[in-house]
Amino acid sequence: MSTLLGPAEIRDLADLLGIQPTKKLGQNFVIDANTVRRIVKAAGVRETDSVVEIGPGLGSLTLGLLEVARSVVAVEIDTRLAAQLPLTVEQLQPGAALTVVTADAMGVTELPDEPTVLVANLPYNISVPVLLHFLETFRGLRSGLVMVQAEVGQRLAAGPGSKVYGSPSVKAAWFGSWGTSGLVSRQVFWPVPNVDSILVSFTRHVAEPGTEEERLATFALVDAAFQQRRKMMRQALAEVLGGSAAASERMLRAGVDPTTRGEQLTVHDFLAIARAA
Repeated sequence: MSTLLGPAEIRDLADLLGIQPTKKLGQNFVIDANTVRRIVKAAGVRETDSVVEIGPGLGSLTLGLLEVARSVVAVEIDTRLAAQLPLTVEQLQPGAALTVVTADAMGVTELPDEPTVLVANLPYNISVPVLLHFLETFRGLRSGLVMVQAEVGQRLAAGPGSKVYGSPSVKAAWFGSWGTSGLVSRQVFWPVPNVDSILVSFTRHVAEPGTEEERLATFALVDAAFQQRRKMMRQALAEVLGGSAAASERMLRAGVDPTTRGEQLTVHDFLAIARAA
């Protein structure tokens, strides 16, 4: 098995590049090889998979993925990190199938290799938007596993009725089934973050519940519902559906009680309301 990066190697690379990890870019580098292997195993990466990794940083997780996957495409916004990553990989895993894309992940709409699996240690501040963007854009993604802030991960995996169920939960459910795969100690990161992390896995639905036009309409309703989550749905949707009376009528046509709240509804309920126009 090839060498993975440890705490000393991570700090040496950062010094070499003159990098001080920044909160702005959400840079908390994984320095524990056991955690890397745990993530790769939990992600279920196969030797036929093309993996997309968002924010590879200094390459801790990249090296673990390359041990298993057919290829890895790493999307990195920091030009210094992006330039160093191929050098690090070539030193530790000569000939490994790595492609680095230097870009803001939110702006990526095509990749040199169509990914089947997404694995990433996502920056806390943009984890949900980036994840949804990749699910919307790369329809070949079969499954994935992301390490995110515990609060965010629990929200992604929550079901209706949960206190943390919200807009990210419903939108994520459009694309697939979600679950948590265990907490991650703060001590495996450098620098040590001030939040707990969790692994969240997903398996994509064979087919999405509706068309792209229906998805956009559904997501607009979801946003409206959770902007005023304490209100009944007929009130929360009043602004986007032309008043509370019109909202009530639409919901009744969809078979949804107008006095319910957004946290009680599934993605299929929101889709039914969108279709009842």
